[in-house]
Amino acid sequence: MALHILKLCVGAESVEDLIDWQNSARAKGPDGLPRHVTRMWPRRADEVLDGGALYWVFKGQILARQAIVRFDPVTGADGITRCGIVLDPKVVRTVPAPRRPFQGWHYLDPADAPRDLPDTRPGDDTLPPDLAEALAELGLR
Repeated sequence: MALHILKLCVGAESVEDLIDWQNSARAKGPDGLPRHVTRMWPRRADEVLDGGALYWVFKGQILARQAIVRFDPVTGADGITRCGIVLDPKVVRTVPAPRRPFQGWHYLDPADAPRDLPDTRPGDDTLPPDLAEALAELGLR
């Protein structure tokens, strides 16, 4: 079964900000796919690559995910090799799910991953975080 990665989306206020950033040349790897470079390489990479996704947390809420295509080594100007998480360009919005702040990234069990929003509800991430969390706790989102 696939294993997912959970990551704070630092510097982005909304899913639209993430999409805008990933459409820029700076966010893409040599193959044109978006990638996120992180310091640590997943020890459970095989499980993640078996259908896993990167779930993005915005302001304390999981709001989107992207399928993980592969992991590439990325050597920085400082000579240090880091992990480039290569992502499918399609950003899928999810039902908001609250998450406390954390550093780095964490594994996310598929049973704990929020479900995808229907394509007919693209703007649902605009609810105030407190309201979205309350609705999620009641099972209404």
